[in-house]
Amino acid sequence: MMIEKLKLDIAGEITLSPNPGKTMRKWREIFGITQAELAGHLNIVPSTICDYESNRRSSPGTHIIKRFVNALIEIDAARGGTVIQRLSQSIENEEEFFTLHEFATSITGLDFAKLIKADVVTGEDILEYKKVYGYTLIKSLKVILNLPPSQFLRLFGAMSERAFIFTEVSTGRSPMVVIRVSTMKPSIVVLHKLNEVDELALKIAKKEQIPVMTTSMSIPKIKEVLGRI
Repeated sequence: MMIEKLKLDIAGEITLSPNPGKTMRKWREIFGITQAELAGHLNIVPSTICDYESNRRSSPGTHIIKRFVNALIEIDAARGGTVIQRLSQSIENEEEFFTLHEFATSITGLDFAKLIKADVVTGEDILEYKKVYGYTLIKSLKVILNLPPSQFLRLFGAMSERAFIFTEVSTGRSPMVVIRVSTMKPSIVVLHKLNEVDELALKIAKKEQIPVMTTSMSIPKIKEVLGRI
């Protein structure tokens, strides 16, 4: 399970990166694998790896990225799995801040709201046009205060079109301010167990065209309901 999550994290970062080739090179170097080793494992010539990493080839598709990530994991496993173990430990630590879930299929924002019995505070008119491919459950205060900015991209998992569910919120302002200054945005924001949303948070949501909703459904129940998708 942890290895599959690691694969999704790596693939998601490459897919969402503005420079996929550079990100592929970063991960190859993290695993300590040469271009020749990787090419040999994939049964291709090393120049192909070089072309992707230097962006001389078009951005890799999902099939290429999947083969690339699987190769990193398989080569490291054959060496004893030291990098896998280190990165898996990092993922376990991240779960103190947030957890990710990817859906098997996309749903509309409207259906998402119904599933978690949410009250839509703003953006109801665009909710049915929003696609949701998963959700990230975020411990608001821990992420805002302690998660390094360089790790914020990891909140998006494999797809940016997802719902951010913020827990431990008092007004909703801080999460929306963070989203405002970020280059990537979620499709939907859910503020858990919040009766009244801060006015500035709502202004940001309207400007960014991000529907905001609240729900009192328990976290275990939310996970149960959304885990069926």
